[in-house]
Amino acid sequence: MVFTYPQNVLFKHCDPAGIVFYPRYFEMINDCVEAFFNDALATPFHRLIAAGGVPTVRIENEFVAPSRHGDRLGLDLSVQRLGRSSLDLSIIGRCEKEVRFTCRSTLVRTGPDGRSSPWEPGLRTAMKAYLGEPT
Repeated sequence: MVFTYPQNVLFKHCDPAGIVFYPRYFEMINDCVEAFFNDALATPFHRLIAAGGVPTVRIENEFVAPSRHGDRLGLDLSVQRLGRSSLDLSIIGRCEKEVRFTCRSTLVRTGPDGRSSPWEPGLRTAMKAYLGEPT
C-alpha cells in the first residue's frame, strides 16, 4: 500500500525563476511524513515528538525534473524496511505521471533520553501495511 500526500506548488516554494527551490522539497517531504503518521497510522506526530522524537538520520534525494508554481504534486510514500526502532521510507514526488524527485530516508524512534526506542506494537502493525515499493 502507498500513502499519497497532495502538494500544490505555491509561490513560497519557488525561486525567482519560478521553479521549486530544492530546500522546499525537504519541507514537503517532512509534511508528507507527518501526514503519514497522522492520517495513515492514526498516530499524531506531535505525540511522538513529545515522547522522545522521530529524527531523520539519513536522507538522499534525486531531483529528476523541475516543478513549477501552480503544479499539483502527489508524494507517494512507502515503507522500505521496518526495524526495531528505525524506518526506511521511499517518497516519489510526481506531477501527473512525471517523476519530479525521489527520496530515500531513515527515521529512528527515540525515547526521552535521546536513545533509540522500539516502535509501539500497534504502530508497527500499521506501518507493515505500507511495506513495498511505490509504482
